[in-house]
Amino acid sequence: MEQALEFLPFKGKVNLKNPEHIFWILEDYGTNPNNVPEEPFHLYFGRWISDGQRELIESYSVKKRHFIGNTSMDACLSFIMANHGRVKPNDVVYDPFVGTGGLLISSAHFGAYVCGTDIDYNTIHGLGKASRKNQKWRGPDENIRANLRQYGLEKYYLDALVADSSRPIWRKGMLFDAIITDPPYGIREATRRTGSQKDTVKSVERSTENHIFVSSNYHLSDIFFDLLKFAAEYLVMGGRLVYWLPVYKPEYTEEIIPRHPCLKLISNCEQMLSSHTSRRLITMEKVKEFKDQDENSYLLDGQYMPYRGHNSFREKYFSGVTKRIAKEEKDNQK
Repeated sequence: MEQALEFLPFKGKVNLKNPEHIFWILEDYGTNPNNVPEEPFHLYFGRWISDGQRELIESYSVKKRHFIGNTSMDACLSFIMANHGRVKPNDVVYDPFVGTGGLLISSAHFGAYVCGTDIDYNTIHGLGKASRKNQKWRGPDENIRANLRQYGLEKYYLDALVADSSRPIWRKGMLFDAIITDPPYGIREATRRTGSQKDTVKSVERSTENHIFVSSNYHLSDIFFDLLKFAAEYLVMGGRLVYWLPVYKPEYTEEIIPRHPCLKLISNCEQMLSSHTSRRLITMEKVKEFKDQDENSYLLDGQYMPYRGHNSFREKYFSGVTKRIAKEEKDNQK
């Protein structure tokens, strides 16, 4: 090997203990461990620039986290989403479905100030039943702030508020450098929004309006169109929206991805969930200033509507399980 590299114009002494530069040779033998060739397909030679940050996956593992929920995002995916959002120091990052704040942690690690909202009062305040095995109730200091404190990131935490993402609470204007979120699909967490009892009992006449808030159904398509509309209005120019879109694979085409005239699709990556369902990591960038006429413009254009057919994602997600149980029952009857 030394003779093969003699042509390189290196001068000076080799210092293995304290080198100024480190060089690597990588040999590519393909991806099939059962059919390894005698000679490599490719040889790569280059200078080692820096180590990656893969150790973050272990150090930020959800298993070691103080406060978790049923849908806490895996640490690896959280950092991937922050990278897709191009999160950098002093950004303001927002998660409208914040849950236990897993996505805030990855953004705060990169120096961004983070905040979020969620419709679930108990989750925001760290109350109620625990999600961790062998623990019945959440402790007095199980909350999003405690999670950031655990990693020395509390100074980047702005706040988390109880709010309905379908009814924005923010003043008008471009506020956020990135919106990074994982909306509920109706599998482990219900898709809900607030409403009054007069919305649910329309047949009953009332002399006075009832303002008691109750949960009402929130269709998947409405969740994502509301999210895109919010991002178009509240992202800074060039800011990014990163979110997960659940899809039923037999019906999936790229045309179903929700669009908005103010947002440009940057990337679309797949993560398999089951043999018939997956979710797509969608990254969009704000390329046009939001005007009032853009608020519902997507409703007038057929190209922005196809995702409406996926409101039954929960039923489709569990259809494989239902079919398997039915088959087992049929086999047992034979």
